[in-house]
Amino acid sequence: MSSFALRIEKEAPASSGSSEASDILNLKDDEGWEDAEPDEEETQFISLMDDEVFTDIMQMLKHCKEKHSFDFLEIRQRLGLDFYGNIKLVNYVRSRVHSGQAIPSDLARSDFDDEKFLKPVLEDDALLFTLDDLPQVPEISQESEHDKGKGVEKNSGALVARITELEESLRRVYSQYDAYRDTVKDILDKKWEDPSTGGPLGTDKEEKRDDDSHYFSSYSYNDIHEVMLKDSVRTDAYRDFIYNNKSLFAGKIVLDVGCGTGILSMFCAKAGAARVIAVDNSAIIDKARENIFNNGFTDKITCLRGKIEEVKLPVDKVDIIVSEWMGYCLLYEAMLDSVIWARDKYLQPNGLMVPSHMNMWVAPVADPDYVSDHIAFWRDVYGFDMKAMQSGIHEDAQVLDMPAATVCAEPYPFLQLSLHTTTVKDLVFKRKWSGKLKKDIDALDGFVIWFDSFFMPSREEVVPEDAKAEEWAASGKKGLAFTTGPGGKVTHWKQGVMLIDNTKDNAASWKEGEQLSGELEYAVPEDNSRALTVGVSWKFKTQEKEGSQIWKMR
Repeated sequence: MSSFALRIEKEAPASSGSSEASDILNLKDDEGWEDAEPDEEETQFISLMDDEVFTDIMQMLKHCKEKHSFDFLEIRQRLGLDFYGNIKLVNYVRSRVHSGQAIPSDLARSDFDDEKFLKPVLEDDALLFTLDDLPQVPEISQESEHDKGKGVEKNSGALVARITELEESLRRVYSQYDAYRDTVKDILDKKWEDPSTGGPLGTDKEEKRDDDSHYFSSYSYNDIHEVMLKDSVRTDAYRDFIYNNKSLFAGKIVLDVGCGTGILSMFCAKAGAARVIAVDNSAIIDKARENIFNNGFTDKITCLRGKIEEVKLPVDKVDIIVSEWMGYCLLYEAMLDSVIWARDKYLQPNGLMVPSHMNMWVAPVADPDYVSDHIAFWRDVYGFDMKAMQSGIHEDAQVLDMPAATVCAEPYPFLQLSLHTTTVKDLVFKRKWSGKLKKDIDALDGFVIWFDSFFMPSREEVVPEDAKAEEWAASGKKGLAFTTGPGGKVTHWKQGVMLIDNTKDNAASWKEGEQLSGELEYAVPEDNSRALTVGVSWKFKTQEKEGSQIWKMR
């Protein structure tokens, strides 16, 4: 319903004795009304070939033709595209332009025949909603003088024929889509019918798990990125290092591996980078591309979807690699493998890794309150013994924010990764560790693992293996550092906690000053390349028997 503003004259004519003079709803005198309905917002058409915006679709297409020699109308007619072909062409062109790739001069249907081009590159792309309104390019024909008089009649006949042709094409597309949908349904139904194999009926063995697909799809949704962006320790560290070292980024080519929402790429572009190449293999890259467009960085940032090992970068080498690859216990999800591959393939010999160093720590913990609330709890639930619920409870590592008071010995620095030199082989290891109790404990309940991250402005800067981020930041040394350990400001990584199964007679009380030592192992399970297995052995100096246990992160 339209809204109106009523203007009432201060004085009515004295001679008026009719109800019209006082009836405020009388519409006879149009000058007594003002239409207050706001003007309809103009449709905006974003150019296919650059970031220019137009309110008229034909002006936009004319701009593409005259400035970029790209004649959309001529191409779609030459290729005889139907409605869906037009959509694919638009999204193909936009994806090429946004990724910095040229449009082939001999463009053919096969270039954009993939179904993925049915998905819009731009959200609410006005061009896609007005494809039916675009005119056809008139065909040039040789007409005789006799035929010229029948031009209108011939054009009308051609138009009717074209409409019929398009309707038939649309019918075929709908039919093909229905068949495709039914085929997919049949495949999925069969896939879940045989629980013994986890695959389609008739297969002899279980299909191999696609760890990469599961991993990348988990980063396609907003919630995980919201958690990471709201982690101010994490996001502020990247922002502050980049903005405080603009001279390092000015005029440089930067590669952002696993760009997510594009936040790190935009930090780099704003700091003066000449070009940023943002790569991600999850669907979040589509939103990153929009974020980059909406913030005016499309001239500096190129978005590419795919694994870094498979995409082709538009440059041979980059000056800086920036990436937020860290997982729980640092190495869970195995993203560092890809960052190392990108470093070896693309980073200049004197290039910079951001961040540059990781120091890893382990410490024994005693937390009787947690054990009572989450493990012993099952032995008396409203008077019932539910010890069956304890089965397997110690097999998985926990991700918790441990109170600093639960750490019962000084943390031990068991590994440093220098991102300029670390290799993939370094990510599977065994390391010795040791400690001395700083208080009496009723039982050793487990171990806690965390990492400190260092951002150094030069490859030549040295970070000691036992350097602590809290002390580094307070000392005023070069670079920037943050910790994910107990006692620091909590991050979304929290800490990895490995609880010992003390139900197997491992529990014993220990006094302050007791020495203990052991070995810590990181391994990758054969059945899941993105998972992590952590093994720890321990022995008190006065203890005869060594304890050991393995935990899974999956």
